[in-house]
Amino acid sequence: MTRSRTGAADTPTDLAATYYAQRATAGLIIAEATQVSALAKGYPLTPGIYNNAQVAGWRSVTDAVHAKGGRIFLQLWHVGRVALQSVLPDNALPVGPSAVKPAGKTFTGEEYVTPRALELSEIPSIVEQYRNGAGHAKAAGFDGVEIHGANGYLLDQFLRDGTNQRTDAYGGSEANRARLLLEVTEAVIDVWGKERVGVRLSPFSAFNDMRDSDPVTTFAYAARKLSDLGIVYLHIIEPINSDHIMAVPGVEPIAPLLRESFQGIFMLNGGYNKETGNAAIESGAADMISFGIPFLTNPDLVRRYAENAALNAPDQSTMYGGDAHGYTDYPTLA
Repeated sequence: MTRSRTGAADTPTDLAATYYAQRATAGLIIAEATQVSALAKGYPLTPGIYNNAQVAGWRSVTDAVHAKGGRIFLQLWHVGRVALQSVLPDNALPVGPSAVKPAGKTFTGEEYVTPRALELSEIPSIVEQYRNGAGHAKAAGFDGVEIHGANGYLLDQFLRDGTNQRTDAYGGSEANRARLLLEVTEAVIDVWGKERVGVRLSPFSAFNDMRDSDPVTTFAYAARKLSDLGIVYLHIIEPINSDHIMAVPGVEPIAPLLRESFQGIFMLNGGYNKETGNAAIESGAADMISFGIPFLTNPDLVRRYAENAALNAPDQSTMYGGDAHGYTDYPTLA
């Protein structure tokens, strides 16, 4: 849940510590997407986890959350082909599995640029960026990490054949396209242990101009292999209503198949509220439900759900960038 409010050098501020501590009643906080290197960045004012200053900034966040009794994972992120070129060091070209330009325009109204396809020799360095980010997250005091393999970012770009046109060991079959995701996961497990690593995927999301010719085969394979690695949870974005930003009309749900393919904790996301979330858990469709915008706008969401209280309405104008307004000043119950 990117908020675009970092300080100098993509470092979390004291305001971020307040923001996350306000939400420490969550069963688990999954912090905003955080780039694993300067070249993994995609947008202005997003946090990093690749240098000591960023570690120190995040340590203030984790200390604040732990002081309130909370638990927090960091989400490890590489934006890949959809990065704004202007935020990359030396105005570098964004990278992706293949030189496939995204359709449409960036949120700033600019045309996307055609990314540079990663050379085979460069891929081990991508894996190492995730490994180093995982190590820095441990030094920053997080309780674990989630690998961001969703929403049209780099690992998702490798996984789906709409963006991956490679003919080497990282393209073609679903096994090859999943190779980078699995290598990154193994590297992060080396740092944290499998019981502290989750992965997020979005099988049917068209966000960032994403598509796959056979998502059932692609994502069932990925889920089985992630299950074999023993990660603690698999986090699936599958919208339950057509208004969700990730929704693709007319597709059959794939989450039940992935639930069968993955033997660990299964988490769902995609427009849930208290009633639909509880129903998904009670039916066995999921073990956990994640909430995005409801928790941004209701720091005491747990209490509000427990007491059947009304929720604050989101202010879209303050969602990205700015100061405390729309960030740490949403009211709580008296």
